[in-house]
Amino acid sequence: MATRGHRTAAFAALASRSYPLLNPQALSAHPALLLSLPLGLGLSLLVEQGLSPRPQRFWARPRSAIAIHLALWTLLYGLLLLSLQRPWFAFGVTLALQLFLIVVNNVKVDALKEPFLVQDFDYFWDMLKHPRLYIPFFGLWRSLIFSGGGLAVIVGGLWLEPRLTDQGLAPGPFYGALLVLLGVAALTLLAVNRRPGLSAFDPDADFRRLGQLACFWHYGRALFGDAPLPAGAACFEPPAHPPEPAALPNLVLVQSESFADPRRLSDAVAPSLLANYDRLRGEARQQGRLTVPAWGANTVRTECAVLTGLTSTALGIHAFSPYRTLARQALPNLAGYLKTLGYRTLCIHPYPAGFYLRETVFPRLGFDQFIDIGAFAESDKQGQYTGDLALAERISTQLREASDQPLFIFVITMENHGPLHLEREDPALTRTLCRGPLPEGCSDLAVYLGHIRNADRMIEQLATELAAAPRPGVLGWYGDHLPIMPAVYQQLGVPDGRTDYLIWRSDRRRLSSPAQDLRADQLPAALIQQLLDSRG
Repeated sequence: MATRGHRTAAFAALASRSYPLLNPQALSAHPALLLSLPLGLGLSLLVEQGLSPRPQRFWARPRSAIAIHLALWTLLYGLLLLSLQRPWFAFGVTLALQLFLIVVNNVKVDALKEPFLVQDFDYFWDMLKHPRLYIPFFGLWRSLIFSGGGLAVIVGGLWLEPRLTDQGLAPGPFYGALLVLLGVAALTLLAVNRRPGLSAFDPDADFRRLGQLACFWHYGRALFGDAPLPAGAACFEPPAHPPEPAALPNLVLVQSESFADPRRLSDAVAPSLLANYDRLRGEARQQGRLTVPAWGANTVRTECAVLTGLTSTALGIHAFSPYRTLARQALPNLAGYLKTLGYRTLCIHPYPAGFYLRETVFPRLGFDQFIDIGAFAESDKQGQYTGDLALAERISTQLREASDQPLFIFVITMENHGPLHLEREDPALTRTLCRGPLPEGCSDLAVYLGHIRNADRMIEQLATELAAAPRPGVLGWYGDHLPIMPAVYQQLGVPDGRTDYLIWRSDRRRLSSPAQDLRADQLPAALIQQLLDSRG
């Protein structure tokens, strides 16, 4: 009767003959198969400590988060090994991709105060279509280093490391064992169905608790799962006694790119910089500070809040890239509501309509027409983008040509969009807009002030046009987020993230309006109140 030791030896001999990849001698002839994966997994947990915000040490995380991290890394490594048959090459490429995502994450945190999310992978495609919007923030040198480093890894890996099957490893057992490894990794991901400790989609807290790869997995599952959209905001309920269209004022609502009062940053900024805005703020029906769900970019988040009246909490996972979902399913919103009251609805945005999927989303929201960059000329540029004054002239034309139907124009400006460091400071203009020298390292602020001056001129032109029109007009104005100026904030202090807003009516001006601070999602209700209020 065979002993247990004899049975074990017989099984090992059979496995070695049937699957040469499991033969210790075969493995010793190919040490990369033994070393590359465990070394890569260990390094992946180590380099993740370079993330901002820094995750907990792996032993302090939920076990499911560690399982997801290891499974995702193994899956990518295994797929590369399956196609390339070069273990060290697969190891290098997988680790390099992780390092790239860590650097991209840290750049985003520095500029936008938020980690790189699974939704942000869309921006790699946008970066190819609109490189000027993205590459300058990543940095030319970083781009060159990663491009050169990636090319070196690819060329070096293919040239220096021969394929395993060219080294005598039998392909059948190799592929069989590798498919088992991939299957184990995939089954691990499928088995982890819980969301361990997600903090209501708070990226900072989730990254610290779970790490980058586990956050990618859980946010991706929520995004592509069946997370429902919330119900519509209460402000879009039809009024009990809707007014006649003839009694309704025109509405021009301007989402002014990166608009926030820069005089809060430094006493060196001239008090007269926003003279027109100050005058309208003094006559406004409502004005104050606006809490927005974005910092430095992600305009679409503030835009969605203003159009739908929904908070980021209500939108859940959809809050980070809301138009991805609204391209498939519309929500009750300001444009659709105004259409039911008899308004003609129009959006003007001097940038390609396909950006942020607006060309698909806006018709679903109820906009009758979308005027994009095609309606503007190169001569309309002020700096890198179409200027605010050219945009104001286009709005004025629409108001002058308006029919008897009330008109809603939603305007998304571009002039003040970064990267501001791509523009040169005009010292003569800076002296005009400042009453003292700006601190060293604040050239981005000087460029920003020049564009803010044009926004101030735009608001004056629109107010004049609305006041001259036969139909009364309401002007809503707000900033979508603060500008990206990390060097400036390092010198002058980091602001609290709020922008500014006002609601002004041409036929009902006030001598003074106490500040009423709002969230962006509360702005549509305030606008509707001013449109429907029949009192003087």
